[in-house]
Amino acid sequence: MRGAWAAACLVALLAALTGCAVQTPRLLAAPPADLPPRVELTATPFFPQEDYQCGPAALATALSAAGIPTRPDALVDRVFLPGRQGSLQIEMLVGARGRGAVATRIPGTLEALMRETNDGNPVVVLQNLGLSWAPSWHYAVVIGYDLDAAHFVLRSGPLERQQLAFSTFEHTWDRSGRWAFVVTPPGALPTTASEAEVTRALVAFEHNAPPAAAARAYRSALARWPDNLTLAMGLGNTLYAQGETSGAAAVFRDAAQRHDDAAAYNNLAIVLLEQGRRDEARRAAQRAVSLGGPFQAQAADTLKRVDE
Repeated sequence: MRGAWAAACLVALLAALTGCAVQTPRLLAAPPADLPPRVELTATPFFPQEDYQCGPAALATALSAAGIPTRPDALVDRVFLPGRQGSLQIEMLVGARGRGAVATRIPGTLEALMRETNDGNPVVVLQNLGLSWAPSWHYAVVIGYDLDAAHFVLRSGPLERQQLAFSTFEHTWDRSGRWAFVVTPPGALPTTASEAEVTRALVAFEHNAPPAAAARAYRSALARWPDNLTLAMGLGNTLYAQGETSGAAAVFRDAAQRHDDAAAYNNLAIVLLEQGRRDEARRAAQRAVSLGGPFQAQAADTLKRVDE
C-alpha cells in the first residue's frame, strides 16, 4: 500500500532473513493429517492493485469469490482513505458488510489459512512488508498452499499467483498482528472462526443487513452453537422484524427456557401478546420481572401492557 511494490518486497525479503518463524517449523514437522498436501483456489478472481489500493483489490477478490461480484473501483469510496494512502482494518470489514457479506476474523495461524482455503474460502490477510519501526502495510488474499514446496499462493498486488514461502509469509504476517478475515454470504460460516468472532461478526452484520439476510446468518451460526444466547436473540429479533411472529416466539421461548434469561422472556411476552395469547404473555412477562437485572424496567412495562 505504501511505497513502491519492488522496494516493499525487497524490505520484506531482508526482514525475513533476520527474523524467526515460529509456526513454520512446527507446521512442516507435523502437518495436519486431515489436509491434502496442496490446495489452490484457481477460480478466485484477480484484480491487479492500483497505486496504494491493495485494500479495494483484496476485498473485491474476496467478495467476488464469495459470489458477490464486485470491482475494486466500487469499493474505493468505502475502504480507501486518501490521507493514509491505504485502508484501515475496520474499513475493510465494514466495506464487506456494505456489499451484503459477512466479514469474520479467523485465528492467526498458518493452519487456519490452510483449512479455510481447503474448504473453499480465500482469506484476506494484512502484511507488513517493511519493519516494525518502518511499516509498509499491504493486503493480499491467500488462495492456497503447497506443503511439499512449503509456500502459500496469494493474489497480491500486481501478482496473480504469488508463491510465498511459509517462513517469509509468517514474518510479514506476524508484523501485522496476524490479522486475517474471511468473507462469506449470509448463511455460510468460516471453518476456523471461533464462536466469539462469529457472534461479533453477525451482530455487526445485522446493523445494516436486511432482516431476512441477518436471520439466515444467525440461523446458520445457531445451528453450530445452539447454546449461544446472543445468536438466539439475534435470530428471534430478525424473524420478528420480518413479521414471522410464530418463528420468533419459538426462538425466544427456547432461549428463555435454555438460559432463564429476562430479555428472552420479555421478548417472548411481547410476541405472545401480539398473537393474542395474553395468559402465556403474562407468565413470560412475570418471569422476566422476577429475574430482575438491567431489563427489569422493560419487563415491568411489558407486564403492564399485558394487564391493560
